[in-house]
Amino acid sequence: MEMKLKKVLSLFNIFCIASGAMISSGLFILPGLAHARAGAAVIFSYLLAGLIAIPGMLSIAEMTTAMPRAGGDSFTIIRSMGPAVGTVAGLLSWFSLSMKSAFALLGMSVFTVLLVDLNIHIIALVFCIFFLLINIIGIKEAGLIQVIMVIGLFLLMTVYIIIGFTEIKIQYLIPFAPHGIKAVFSTAGFVFVSYAGLLKIASISEEIKNPKKNIPLGMILSLAVVSVFYTLMVYITSGVVPPAVLHNTMTPISEGANIIMGYPGKIILSIAAVLAFLSTANAGIMTSARSLVPLSRDNLFPKCFANINTKYGTPHNALILTVFFIVISLFIKLELLVEAASVVFLLTNILVCISVIILRESRLQNYQPSFRIPWYPWIPLAGIFGLFFLIIEMGMEALVICGILCVAGFFTYWFYGRIRGIKEFALIHLLYRLTAKELKSRTLETELKEIIRERDNIINDRFDKLIEKSVIIDVKGSKSLKQFFKTISDIMAEHLSFSSKTILNKFMIREKRNSSVIAPGIAIPHIVIESRKKFFILLARCSPGIIFSDKEHPVHTVFVLAGTKQERNFHLRALAAIAQIVQDANFEESWLKAGSIENLRDIVLLAKRKRT
Repeated sequence: MEMKLKKVLSLFNIFCIASGAMISSGLFILPGLAHARAGAAVIFSYLLAGLIAIPGMLSIAEMTTAMPRAGGDSFTIIRSMGPAVGTVAGLLSWFSLSMKSAFALLGMSVFTVLLVDLNIHIIALVFCIFFLLINIIGIKEAGLIQVIMVIGLFLLMTVYIIIGFTEIKIQYLIPFAPHGIKAVFSTAGFVFVSYAGLLKIASISEEIKNPKKNIPLGMILSLAVVSVFYTLMVYITSGVVPPAVLHNTMTPISEGANIIMGYPGKIILSIAAVLAFLSTANAGIMTSARSLVPLSRDNLFPKCFANINTKYGTPHNALILTVFFIVISLFIKLELLVEAASVVFLLTNILVCISVIILRESRLQNYQPSFRIPWYPWIPLAGIFGLFFLIIEMGMEALVICGILCVAGFFTYWFYGRIRGIKEFALIHLLYRLTAKELKSRTLETELKEIIRERDNIINDRFDKLIEKSVIIDVKGSKSLKQFFKTISDIMAEHLSFSSKTILNKFMIREKRNSSVIAPGIAIPHIVIESRKKFFILLARCSPGIIFSDKEHPVHTVFVLAGTKQERNFHLRALAAIAQIVQDANFEESWLKAGSIENLRDIVLLAKRKRT
């Protein structure tokens, strides 16, 4: 049996993990490098990058509320676009999140030398091992450390903003865009890595409490707050640090603090920077390791990396491999690290936006996200074009890096995952609408059904168990009442040890006394049978309609119940359960659109109702 990760993370944990993952080198190192590219207009580069991150954020929020599983973006892309693209996406996500952690640890070393005189690689290695041990012990403990660091970080940044507003020199902001508007867009692509922490939440979605509410809310809050802090911090730094100094420093915020508050201020903001880098490194290790879990569970990557530690409930092998890769990445040139990570995040966001469109258009019945993107499909389409535009604006080097990483990911699939891992995916269901039915099976719908049950904490009661074994028929063509009752009586006779004629008479007598139509289009004919403790349920759909009487609308949905006198109490509970199911505003539309008998069964099994 596949071992699941523990649900221990709250909304505040999510906010702190995403925020801490975003606020690091993107704020404490990049503003100087970015200012040299775009001038004071770098403020808009950061703002533009945040806006372009919105479609990807909303797309991954929708998909992870439908499928809250470890790996997040890679898991959902596999289920949407298939194992080949999913393998590439999963490895790209792992690669980029690991690189972001390495980027953070390298950035941290720039600030630690201001506080202590130690070799930067030794410092980075020590923290790598420390965070590895904390993350193996448990994500709850790692999340608590993240909360402490992020609270301290926001407090110190608030002090910088409040004091800095009074020290801004307008002359430092003129000329505002010395390199033109094109530089503003290309710089937005360069700093896009600053918002990478958003997708990290998807990687830990399996460990989030109440994911259908906390995932979208945590991501939206985090992006909103961090965008405001980024804009204000970069604006103040651009207005207090002379451009000549800003273009040649790797510690722009500390330089600004030195001007605003003197040397003590520089030390305070250097501490804030160290907290930011540590929170990013911790979040990166925590989440990037989980990008490997869905690949391993689907046999697209060695199975050992899906192993969950029986004592601590964490993916220890994936964590160890991730930290090993981060240590190697510490020796890569900083600017190349930034560009590679930014390109990969841009590409991952594009795949996420495409995936949500495929999942929506495949019309999978059991794709039931609790959060849906507003103004669909315009927001994900805008995201796809905007993100492609940023990649192109970043230049040929970025495209080459992107191509190399994609080819490496595809080779991994071709020589390993293609042989071992076969999964149905949403794109097949989309193609099914245009081509042959034999392309489609039930494996993805079944998997999504089990995910919904776990997400919504659905525990099967007796009614559910009967529905799982019940007979379901899809009646073709319009029928009269007697024709319909004759059809179901023939079926029920095989299960109830009564003649078809006896059952038919019971239904006809029962219907003459009182109509079983409870609402337009819905009927619940039910009879009492003479036997020892027995209960039977049959479900029927008739799209053209069954004519119960000239006074009633044609009936499309029928729940047929037959039980003995000893089952009177359960008979009433079954009627109450059906009443709750059919009250759903979308029930009739879903029932008529369902593509198969099993889809009809799932509508009833996954319906929201009180279970006893």
